[in-house]
Amino acid sequence: MASEIELRLQKLGIDLPKPAAPVANYVGAVVAGNLLVISGQLPIGQNGIAVKGKLGAEVTEAQGKEAARLCAINILAQAKAALGDLARIKRCIRLGGFVNAVPDYQAVPQVINGASDLLVEALGDAGKHARYAIGVAQLPLDAPVEVEAMFEIS
Repeated sequence: MASEIELRLQKLGIDLPKPAAPVANYVGAVVAGNLLVISGQLPIGQNGIAVKGKLGAEVTEAQGKEAARLCAINILAQAKAALGDLARIKRCIRLGGFVNAVPDYQAVPQVINGASDLLVEALGDAGKHARYAIGVAQLPLDAPVEVEAMFEIS
């Protein structure tokens, strides 16, 4: 039987993908006690990185926000692989986002809202989290965003 989270994802038209393999020497997720930490996820879709480049140059705010949303979907895919059942998630504690942007780009928080909004849509009130959003000079594979998360689990 599907968990409440998976039912919400179905209503949103989201099928969780196979979790992306790490691109360096790390693991996608770590469980420590009642915490699940998900490594930074890129906006990887069926055909690789969904959009490439910098916010404020080749990538629009709307494209960046959609890329952050895809990162959050990939976070949930990693969570499901690590836990076996998304129902084990009690709440999202923290979400962190990095935005590959030109130096004077001002909408970094709005871009990461794409990930924050998806987690609230999927988890309800348990998706509300503490957060950081940081503009950076470059990200792996020329991705426009990277998002990591920490969850309390049962």
